[in-house]
Amino acid sequence: MPFCSSSERLMGTTISISLVHDRADCLLRQAFDLLKELEFRFNANSAESELMEINYLAGIAPVKVHPDLFELIELGKFHSLSEASHLNITIGPLVQTWRIGFSDAHLPSPEQIKQGLSLTDPHFIQLDKTHSRVFLEKKGMKLDLGALAKGYIADKIKLYLQGEGVTSALINLGGNVLTIGENKATHRAWRIGIQNPKLSRGKHLAVLSITNQSVVTSGTYERTLKVKGKTYHHILDRKTGYPIENQLVSLTIVSDKSVDGEIWTTRLFGETPASILAQVEKQRGIECLIVTRDDHIFYSSGLVKNLLQ
Repeated sequence: MPFCSSSERLMGTTISISLVHDRADCLLRQAFDLLKELEFRFNANSAESELMEINYLAGIAPVKVHPDLFELIELGKFHSLSEASHLNITIGPLVQTWRIGFSDAHLPSPEQIKQGLSLTDPHFIQLDKTHSRVFLEKKGMKLDLGALAKGYIADKIKLYLQGEGVTSALINLGGNVLTIGENKATHRAWRIGIQNPKLSRGKHLAVLSITNQSVVTSGTYERTLKVKGKTYHHILDRKTGYPIENQLVSLTIVSDKSVDGEIWTTRLFGETPASILAQVEKQRGIECLIVTRDDHIFYSSGLVKNLLQ
């Protein structure tokens, strides 16, 4: 059976799914239908999404949500409150203030930054698991699941395809790649390129051999804003409200679940390479590859077997 592929523009990027199955065309259509349903549920930029209902009713009333959305918010709150985490799902007011990646992006005033920071405390997320209800205690708070949603969606797509008997597939959500089995076209592991941040798209500085795992990369080169000769990237520091300033250009996490890759690229992005490596070595089931501004590459010990020369 040949590989069948389909691509669509969703979630601000090009989504592509390739798989081998005798019902490939049907499964691809259904996978994209599921993807669109999940995107709508988690979208922080759609006025009609389930997530936005929570934000609209911040400080007013709790909102009953779909179990998937509740699960993702619960997971995001846990990692937002974890010690030394750079992830914060209540960073929505700052994201919407900067708007980096959108046509109306601009440099906020110090007063706007201060106002946004005052609304970014994850302790003020109330979760009622019994009734699947979410309440943001302070008016003006906004959840943004952008650091989690792609990975969660990719995992859901993988589960759906595996449930339909798919044993070989590549799910690419733009900077987030998840594999099922091996590449049956080549009868070996999938080869996933790590983008060279200083070169055009598709120019790789490393290639990973991956089977049944996820590769998630976050980088400061992906979405930027230039103002008076200074470049601002989209990865914001939860403490200052401004883009994170450190040595990193990109951080790649290899994990079994894509949502874990999303979580840890954000949790760790504000750290030094040494700190990231030390933390990753202590975690089970994740590996990392770091690229710094001075073109150095660092990787965790467990990733050596995946690196291709």
